[in-house]
Amino acid sequence: MTKLNYKSLFKYLLVLLWMIVIFKFSSDPADVSDGKSGLVIQELTSLGIDVNGIFGNLANFVVRKAGHFTEYFIFFILLINAVKEGNSLSKSFKIAILITFFYACSDEIHQLFVPGRSGRFTDVLIDTSGGLLAAGILKHIEKRNK
Repeated sequence: MTKLNYKSLFKYLLVLLWMIVIFKFSSDPADVSDGKSGLVIQELTSLGIDVNGIFGNLANFVVRKAGHFTEYFIFFILLINAVKEGNSLSKSFKIAILITFFYACSDEIHQLFVPGRSGRFTDVLIDTSGGLLAAGILKHIEKRNK
């Protein structure tokens, strides 16, 4: 295997590891997931960001949805970095967005089988939006660097 192949393999390994992270978070029953959101809220509060004061009863909901968004923002960045090997950048963006969307769909289907969780198409849209924002930022950086 050449050095380039090892580099490409490593990029795909990072994507696979992140997919496992997403799967693991999605495997948490609702009470565990809510507890993790509560810890994030506590941590933000200790940093001086009063999430409860800003969002009130919606704080836990907002943190969970921000988590979805962030997971897939990172997923897209790792994915585009792997997919662009041997593909045009335009084609790579299309492939990465499609994979992001379909993995988000499979993630929501998976959650249908987790106690207290549900699969929602709105979450697929939030997840995919995380990938789309990452794509937009990367496209902006690409344009600026030309």
